Amino acid sequence: MSLTDKYGRDIHDLRVSITDRCNYKCVYCRSGNHGPSFPELPIADYLRMVRVFIGLGITKVRLTGGEPLLRQGLVDMVRELGRMRTLDGRRLDIAITTNGHLLAELAQPLADAGLSRVSVSMDAVEPQHFARITRAPNGYERVLAGIRTAHSAGLNPVKVNCVLLRGFNDDQITGFGRFARDEGVVVRFIEFMPLEEDRVWSPEIVVTLDEIVERMAEFMPLREIEHQHSETARRYVFEDGIGEIGIIAPVSHPFCGQCSRIRVTSDGKIRTCLFSVREHDLAGLMATGASEEDMADFIRGAVDHKEARHHIGEPGFVPASRTMVHIGG
Repeated sequence: MSLTDKYGRDIHDLRVSITDRCNYKCVYCRSGNHGPSFPELPIADYLRMVRVFIGLGITKVRLTGGEPLLRQGLVDMVRELGRMRTLDGRRLDIAITTNGHLLAELAQPLADAGLSRVSVSMDAVEPQHFARITRAPNGYERVLAGIRTAHSAGLNPVKVNCVLLRGFNDDQITGFGRFARDEGVVVRFIEFMPLEEDRVWSPEIVVTLDEIVERMAEFMPLREIEHQHSETARRYVFEDGIGEIGIIAPVSHPFCGQCSRIRVTSDGKIRTCLFSVREHDLAGLMATGASEEDMADFIRGAVDHKEARHHIGEPGFVPASRTMVHIGG
């Protein structure tokens, strides 16, 4: 049985935020005045939700935050997820998105527990520039150590995600090209979306896919390679075949028609799109003593309301009801 929305999209990718806390205050994401806004659920509640989602056809689970490595009990949670099987008996694909600050200590335990892959958010490859963005002194060295430890632990391919803003960190593009080749990671550039706390987004600040490809050619030309239908990133390699770059372009090249994702926030609300203005309170339903069959029916109903697409840049665009840090990366 697959989880399919009314537009015929197969929903098989679940993202679960397990904390609203973060140890960074990246200037494009979280203002200096706001901290956590939403509570965390017990780990057992997230696990119960995931089991129901798997029973509906979910095959991939990504743990997010906030910063998920701050969550106590994370390794045990991954171990429990590692024991779960998809409807066709395969191991669950388990991933984490992290800022990498604590990754050097946790990469091997997480790999041993059953983690499949890791994505590290990193928006500059120069230590001073990195510190200005994250407002975390000495963070660059910790994140670099985490990336290397994850690579050694077999959490490959390690993906490094960079959100680009014009005039802010777009001077890092070619540096990230070198980084991808030198460190053996997949660097993925993400177009800036209107999901930040300070609501400073404008079309002019977006560094588009086409511009990224053009500017990377100043370092070395890229050639596009095949990617799976439901993948969000366009994939490229350098002309000599060494080093992969991905570009996630929801603004200039929307991929809503292939969206396979659904999200659960740290306080247990289902979000069917990053830009949803409506949430579905799965945790509230659980608190009433709902059965797993009741939960499954509720999830199907939520998926039936999944939006056809986002409306970034269109007249009358309504911002999402939460900003990115409170949704989950």
